[in-house]
Formats: sequence, structure tokens, C-alpha cells
Amino acid sequence: MAHKPTSKPAKILYRPVGLASGVIGGVVAGQVFKQVWKHAAPGDRDEAPKSLSTGYALKEILIAAAIQGAIFAVVKAVLDRGGARLFERWTGEWPGE
Repeated sequence: MAHKPTSKPAKILYRPVGLASGVIGGVVAGQVFKQVWKHAAPGDRDEAPKSLSTGYALKEILIAAAIQGAIFAVVKAVLDRGGARLFERWTGEWPGE
């Protein structure tokens, strides 16, 4: 669906919405990742490895990072799109592009 160009005031008004959804998305994605890691991790390790953690193989660190990145990207896309649709409903303008 093609949207008309967004006005400058609409872009400015959308910034706080975008920032808030980014913060909320980070928190939600972090919690989702923790739960996924608890259930998917081998052994009895509840905490996901950090990049500088000792005691973890590089393969395990890379897998954890890939899963975490995928979850963050999906949550961000869902919240960005939902926030944009809500903004469009309130203002009649699409906030992107």
C-alpha cells in the first residue's frame, strides 16, 4: 500500500513514539530471550553466555548471540509496525519514509 509523503511535523511527533517502542521492545525482547535460552540451552545453565564469558565454547556463544539477535529483530519489527499503524490511525499520516 502506497503512503503519501509524511509531513515534517508528523515525523517530529512520531519520534517519542519510536523511542518509547524501542525501549519497550528491548525489555520485552530481553525477557523473551531469557525464557527461550532457559528452555533451549544444553545442560542446567540458565544464563546465556556473554561474548567474554569463560567456560563456554565459541560455538555456544555464537548460537546465543544469533538467537538473541533474531528475537530482538522480530520484536523491534512488530513494535515499529504496530506503533506506525497506531500513529497513522491517530493522525492520518504514516510516520515512515
